[in-house]
Amino acid sequence: MAEPRAPGPLVYSIAAHRGFADALVAGLVPRYREEGFGLARLTLLVPSSRAARTLSEAFIRHAGESGEGGLLMPRMIAVGDLDLDEKLGAALDPLGAADIPPACDPVRRWLTLDRLIAEERAGEGMTPLPGRARLNLAREMARTMDRLLVEEKEVTDLLADAVIDQMGNLAEHWKRAIRLFARVDVRWQAELAERGEVDAATRRNLLFDHAARRWRETPPPHPVIAAGVTSASPALARLLRVVAELPQGAVVLPDLDLAMEAAAWDELGLAGASEEPGGPVFGAEDAVTHPQYHLKLLLNRMGVNRAEVQPWHRRGIAAADPARSRAISALFLPPHASRSWSTLEAKDRRLDGVRLIASATIEEEAQAIALMVREALEVPAKRIAVVTADRGLARRVAQHLERWHITADDSAGRPLALTPAGRLFGLLAEIAANGPDPANLVAAFGHPLVRSWDGLARADWLKGLRAFDRELRGPSPAPGMEPLRAASAKAKIAEWWEEAEALTAPLADWPETIALAEALTRLSAAAESFAQTAIWEREDGRALGQLVEDLRGQAEALGTVIEVADLAGVLRDAMEAVAVRPGYGGHPRVAIYGLLEARMARADLVICGGLNEGSWPQPPGADALLAPAVLRALGVPGPEFRIGLAAHDLAGAMGAPQVVLSRSLRDAEGPALPSRFLLRVEALLGDDLDKEHRERTIPAILPHLDRERPAAPEYPRPAPDPAPRLRDVAIKVTALDRLLGDPYQFYAQAILDLRRLDPLAADPFSDPALRGTLVHAILDGWHKAKAEQPGLALAPYAAAHFREQRVHPLFRALWQPRLIAALERFEGWIEADAAERGRTVLATEISGEMEVDGVKVQGRADRIDRLADGTLGIVDYKTGRVPTKEEVKAGFALQLGLLGLVAEHGRFADKDSGKVVQGAASDFEYWSFKKDDGSFGKRETPMKVGQAKKGLTPDEFLPHHLGKLRFAISEYIKGRTPFRARENPDYKGYTDYDQLMRLEEWLVRLTETETRS
Repeated sequence: MAEPRAPGPLVYSIAAHRGFADALVAGLVPRYREEGFGLARLTLLVPSSRAARTLSEAFIRHAGESGEGGLLMPRMIAVGDLDLDEKLGAALDPLGAADIPPACDPVRRWLTLDRLIAEERAGEGMTPLPGRARLNLAREMARTMDRLLVEEKEVTDLLADAVIDQMGNLAEHWKRAIRLFARVDVRWQAELAERGEVDAATRRNLLFDHAARRWRETPPPHPVIAAGVTSASPALARLLRVVAELPQGAVVLPDLDLAMEAAAWDELGLAGASEEPGGPVFGAEDAVTHPQYHLKLLLNRMGVNRAEVQPWHRRGIAAADPARSRAISALFLPPHASRSWSTLEAKDRRLDGVRLIASATIEEEAQAIALMVREALEVPAKRIAVVTADRGLARRVAQHLERWHITADDSAGRPLALTPAGRLFGLLAEIAANGPDPANLVAAFGHPLVRSWDGLARADWLKGLRAFDRELRGPSPAPGMEPLRAASAKAKIAEWWEEAEALTAPLADWPETIALAEALTRLSAAAESFAQTAIWEREDGRALGQLVEDLRGQAEALGTVIEVADLAGVLRDAMEAVAVRPGYGGHPRVAIYGLLEARMARADLVICGGLNEGSWPQPPGADALLAPAVLRALGVPGPEFRIGLAAHDLAGAMGAPQVVLSRSLRDAEGPALPSRFLLRVEALLGDDLDKEHRERTIPAILPHLDRERPAAPEYPRPAPDPAPRLRDVAIKVTALDRLLGDPYQFYAQAILDLRRLDPLAADPFSDPALRGTLVHAILDGWHKAKAEQPGLALAPYAAAHFREQRVHPLFRALWQPRLIAALERFEGWIEADAAERGRTVLATEISGEMEVDGVKVQGRADRIDRLADGTLGIVDYKTGRVPTKEEVKAGFALQLGLLGLVAEHGRFADKDSGKVVQGAASDFEYWSFKKDDGSFGKRETPMKVGQAKKGLTPDEFLPHHLGKLRFAISEYIKGRTPFRARENPDYKGYTDYDQLMRLEEWLVRLTETETRS
């Protein structure tokens, strides 16, 4: 039975070092257990359903450890704070609150606010917001409304004198935001009144007030205990006050520091208690980031003095050293009170049982945490909890634990957008919004849920997909399905593509705007065509189905219309707000928690991971609509309030018997700053004690975690020496400079026949190959067409070619104007050469071949002209960089000269027309697209002519190339000289094979002498 009680509120606190859940249960059982009923008559008000689960586990442990056998557990009611993303349990409704209006659907409110925002902005003549931005603003506005409603503030409170005074000091954008918020809120409340509904936060307040009034007038005949509730909302504080005064009621708070000096407690600030009637309830100097601040706020709103709070003394449970609670109290002292650190003795600063560990990277931190968990599991019955706000770190820890077959579920869950079902739905929305982009299309076709019900069918499906993917490598094709059909035909997978294209039918032909309900119906049909029922299975599929149904139903009722271009972003934002938590089945003694899930949880070893700024604490998100000064004037805690909650979470976690505080010097984005809380720990300990608390065993073991292998020998500079029969390959005119400058690249390309795999749907703007291919095709086609149409102009022909080839819009916008401008200049030069110099175009895009010392030399000339003296002119079109005369002389750009040798010692032949070109070449030119004299288009020669001071003279030009060619043949093709990597470090060639030659492993070891050699 309950103990006799003195008059007045009965409020208890459980110190951090005792562990809230276990200590609470250890005290509840002897206090409230009744013969034959157990604890069934007891009602517990808990902060969340997660807390109810934690307490249930604590009751089970207590029954097992005490040997009392079965135990009827109390009734638990979740009365969480909406501002902390928890939901109010419906168990308070049976209190006879039928007169309280129902709560509006949150999705309906979100979509309605979107409409109201659009109407209000239009009425004010403001620029319309894009659909996604407007919906995000509606979501922010809903959060702001909830924040005010939780604090029992209405829109009319924005007209209070204190708020008006602050408004005069605000920037104009804040004033516009507040005006928009006020107008939308007034209209929203009017619509709610018409429907007879209220906001969920308002209903929660009404339920609390109704329960408080009912219990005050007629106290319940059974005990009611509020346990672990720390929300300081006014309505809940009033209810807790009533519970604390019930004949069989009490309030049990977690981690209230009863030992803090009165001066330090006062230094926390006003915390909701005005110094004068009508005065401010939050001061500018309030220590809102202190872990005790929200508890002081709660006590003030309950009207309870800290001196009235009693400790919850129950022995017989595992607990940390009480001295640690005193050290934790000192650790988080506010600024002025922190001066007492200078007088603290070592024994008062020591945190026995707490270890610190710093890892180099987040990956190493995850390995260290996993190893500590594995080590702790060797102790029978020992429970381990990993607590972190960094979800990436949590996933890494879970993956590392799998090496020991330890399944540790992350109870904080993953955003729906990152789950398999959410990813597929998001990909399909991207395709519907932006068209069949190859990257998204290939990702959707290859998704694990596609054809997952039939292993053999999926294998055949993936075989066709790989061929399709290979064909799409390179520059991104033009929008639409036609280029994709052409790619499938070229890859010889027409049957596969017919089936694949049928899957995308629901995603085709969408209008610019569409009803959101219809869009979701189409996407659901597409998802089922891709994955059948697998899209709705498992936890993520069920969460996705619930989201789609809720959103579709409300969107249909409200007639919500959305721009198709915003669809993917809107759905991604909606899925990000949904956390998918795993089902049961993990290791019984290992848990991974987020900060919210870790509250009230208890373990023998608690590892606090990711103690870096931006993770623990996370940066406070400023209210997008109400400035901090306005919130303070309204009497609403600012966003920094959450930092105090994160500090309280850490203080509670540090009460476990064994604690590890972990951080990484670098996270996934770069160097990381230590958490402000961790810095306080290090400052409190001091240098000597900090060294004592450093974990050294785990970092020493980490390098040996995997099986040790003998150290690999240093990788030498590659110099392959293939057999003579393998060396006997043809030399392309574009590859001779590569053979001389970096023989290994020639070896990889010509002998190993390896080619670089282009990225999928590469950026067309940055791909020089696309520019070169288009330009060569345009000029070749124009020359051939001009033979039949003498007056055909080049610019219109080029523009038509761009249209026919369905060139990507980005490329057309950025490159087509400059390319056509240069082509027009080329046309003028061709006409002028013909009229003034008797130079005519003989052939374009023609292949040639010759044999030198028994080796074939092959090449393709962009253009060959017949000069007035009967000799030939070789022209090479350059859309990129033009080689310099010095590079030609050094043997790094030998293409033009080799083409001249082919014309003289071999022949060029056109297979289609049968045309053969032979003869001595005397003129060599690069026609490039770079600017010259302010216009695009420039012609240069690689020879030393006119006033040029560098390069090869016309008499030296071809003999120089022939000498280089014969040297390469004698040394590499017919000889046995190894194909050494980076033979000439001055050669600025390709880098396609740097990874194959493992360049970074040996380049740093090259001596200056070796490099020169």
